[in-house]
Amino acid sequence: MGANLTLNMEARLDEIERIHAAVEILAEAEGWEPGLVFQIKLVVEEIGTNIVKYGYDEAGDSDIRITLTSEADTLTMEIIDDGKPYDPFTEAPPPDLDSSVPERPIGGLGVYLVQRLMDDAHYRREDGRNIVTLIKHRNT
Repeated sequence: MGANLTLNMEARLDEIERIHAAVEILAEAEGWEPGLVFQIKLVVEEIGTNIVKYGYDEAGDSDIRITLTSEADTLTMEIIDDGKPYDPFTEAPPPDLDSSVPERPIGGLGVYLVQRLMDDAHYRREDGRNIVTLIKHRNT
């Protein structure tokens, strides 16, 4: 155990499938449990989709880098983008968990799911970039 994977993607939703494929290759090489693979792919999709949809005013040059570090007990993911400043963990509105499903507004659960699936989730802004760090302990 112990591998790193760094991927660069453009701010396009179709790029997420390419990232998923790379995650699956790393997961197979590292022997991840299927549940962990599902969680990491879901987190990549949620954070990546938010960056693509809301981080940029228009399509064009963008710089999104995803780094996964797989260690024996811990998986660390860092997602860095040069989009608009946005801390999803403090700025995203809380989801409506009380209304019935048909009455709930569309959206709003992604960041909530990320926080529930990961053991640690942090945001910082540095050198004009958003940096989201996510940590998953394999025993949880």
